[in-house]
Amino acid sequence: MVTDERLTAAAEAYERSVFQSDGSGLPAAEQGLDALDADAALHRGRLRHAGYLARRDSDPSEDPRELPLFEQALATYRALGDPRGEAEALFWVGCVHQVVRGDGATAVPLFEQGVELAEAAGDRRTLSYLLRHLGIAAHQEGNLTAARELLERSTLLRRELHFDAGVAANLVGLAYLAYAEGRREGAAALLDEGDRLCAAAGAAGIARHLAEARTDLG
Repeated sequence: MVTDERLTAAAEAYERSVFQSDGSGLPAAEQGLDALDADAALHRGRLRHAGYLARRDSDPSEDPRELPLFEQALATYRALGDPRGEAEALFWVGCVHQVVRGDGATAVPLFEQGVELAEAAGDRRTLSYLLRHLGIAAHQEGNLTAARELLERSTLLRRELHFDAGVAANLVGLAYLAYAEGRREGAAALLDEGDRLCAAAGAAGIARHLAEARTDLG
């Protein structure tokens, strides 16, 4: 069994304090456990979101625990002064508002705050998610140019990170945009690339979205 290093540090700080009368490590150990709590809340929230996505076609009701978990993570990362964690938590809070609640007006400012923090922290993967969902918001608002630019920025980051399944997910949206802009052949080429990436990455879930896009776009 693998033990998180922050738990190990807390155990060691306890031992030093109790047996060696050295309590100097207690504050740092406590802070480490706060960070661990934030990480656990974030990942629990992600599991809840995955469950929502898996069942939303038959049951689109919101999981009442999802948003509080992400908000707990956000508050803790912010208190710890962790911009990378804060950016990721902002994304997930925004994602609940946008994807689960259909409330883009609330989501967009959260995504924009997250972009600033992710850029400052050098977290390109989280930045790619934030830009993707800002692109989705722009598309929903009818701003096709902004939507395409945001999705293209997200896609470039994902290519650099070799995040092929994420690239394929973005190509779905880019194909719809290409079609809406009258670039039917371009849309087909994007879907073809998406199929190849999904096959290589084993991304069956994204492949279904690509197939749906083919049907929608004729």
